[in-house]
Amino acid sequence: MSFLIELCRFLLVDWIKMRIGGIQMATNKTIAVVVTNDVEDVELTSPREALVKAGYQVCLIGMRAGEIIQGKKGTAFLIDKGIDDVKPEDFRALLIPGGFSPDQLRGDQRFVDFVKAFLENHRPTFAICHGPQLFIQTGLADQLELTAYKTVQPDLAYAGAKVSDQAVVNHNNLITSRNPDDLPQFNQAIVAALAD
Repeated sequence: MSFLIELCRFLLVDWIKMRIGGIQMATNKTIAVVVTNDVEDVELTSPREALVKAGYQVCLIGMRAGEIIQGKKGTAFLIDKGIDDVKPEDFRALLIPGGFSPDQLRGDQRFVDFVKAFLENHRPTFAICHGPQLFIQTGLADQLELTAYKTVQPDLAYAGAKVSDQAVVNHNNLITSRNPDDLPQFNQAIVAALAD
């Protein structure tokens, strides 16, 4: 039942967006979120809520615009833009929620290149839980200081990253966090970083 309610909610939001012209890409106010099925629901919904409350637009980027994906806990999410329809420079920052979504996305070079563009240019990049898995494929892990979910931390260390087991690591416009328990600190850190 909750899946149907969320689906209806997101379909209504999509209809409203179409009526008012869709998401307007504003480099200073639009946050990109790369995501696919099996995202950790709360690691998308909680930061999104904090960002919207702070005055930012959040654009979900997936395989295809209009696709409905499902979180691990059953939440339905409507994809705003397909990866082929966006450029990193269209966005103020990038958010990568965890769950199984990042592991799937890192197998698609288009998403890897999108993430790499943010990291190479030291643009605000936020990742929680399994989100930092995407950094391994960029070839830039050895330049990063971060944290991640406990089982992902060794993979990042093997790839050369400096890994700390802290609630939030903020280094060079990269803000990372370990798991849903850290969401209050993570949300506070990402909103503060965008305000600077």
